[in-house]
Amino acid sequence: MHCVRVWTRSLCRVEYLGAWRRSLSHTAAGKLDLSGIYPPIATPFTAKEDVDYQKLEENLLKYAKIPFKGLVVQGSNGEYPFLTEEERVEVVKAVRRYLPLGKLLMAGSGCESTKATLQLTEKMAAAGADAVLVVNPCFYKGKMDSRAMIHHFTEVADSSPVPVVLYSVPANTGLELPMDAVVELCQHPNILGLKDSGGDITRIGLIVHKTEAQDFQVLAGSAGFLMAAYCVGAVGGVCALANVLGQELCELERLCESGHWEEARVLQQRLIEPNASSCLQKPAFLLWWSILANHNTSISEASPQMQVECTKGNWKKTTWMVLGLQKVLAA
Repeated sequence: MHCVRVWTRSLCRVEYLGAWRRSLSHTAAGKLDLSGIYPPIATPFTAKEDVDYQKLEENLLKYAKIPFKGLVVQGSNGEYPFLTEEERVEVVKAVRRYLPLGKLLMAGSGCESTKATLQLTEKMAAAGADAVLVVNPCFYKGKMDSRAMIHHFTEVADSSPVPVVLYSVPANTGLELPMDAVVELCQHPNILGLKDSGGDITRIGLIVHKTEAQDFQVLAGSAGFLMAAYCVGAVGGVCALANVLGQELCELERLCESGHWEEARVLQQRLIEPNASSCLQKPAFLLWWSILANHNTSISEASPQMQVECTKGNWKKTTWMVLGLQKVLAA
């Protein structure tokens, strides 16, 4: 199975014989269990806009205290469009050095061209990624139909040394990975699963249903619909809110997996408003994240940046966000 497989591609309607190279620890994509919670970690920067590796190490030490399944590096939350290819790879290398044994590292390697994605995927694998998270190309939206998507992801999965996780994030790309493309791609032996950030629970449930025979693993892309995604068969989540409320999201995972649905519902409801704020007020979200991380408890103790936010007329929203987080943490 993991040496040579016959893969039927609808693109050309012929049998394609391929060899998939894998590391010794990933002899088959299906053996890598994605279930669990992953924070898509932020990339810290210095005042000169260089990657701040000291702050990155400090953040990783904090993440190590929370029972995450692993980390997603260079996803949307990591601001990868603002980094050079060399910086993207170096960040993954740095995370790999400090990540505890047993934790998975999923690295974003999606680019606009198939060739660039192939090259970056190889580099991410060499840097220590256990799997790659590949967002769909989107610049030429009118040409990105199912046929193009299947061709692109198949080429990437054929060559990738590590398993591939598809990434659908229509809020950023303006495109949703088509259902028929997902159903076909899930049959590829080196495509492990999908991170779906669209929030359509009907779609997530249908994907789980249509791909269950392939051991295809679906991850929710937001804490706002994490419990609902578990209800329809998702195995975990890649949630920005986990950067701030990691313990709470891991607890929600535990409650869902153990069937304690009433307790899970109560916790999920408490997380909805903080999650919505993190999506709609991202700069303020990062600032009150800093406040909580430094154990500040009021706006008067906030950083100068936060005070600037307040003077812009955002103080009511910002104060509500801080107090909302503190209420979740105290509950």
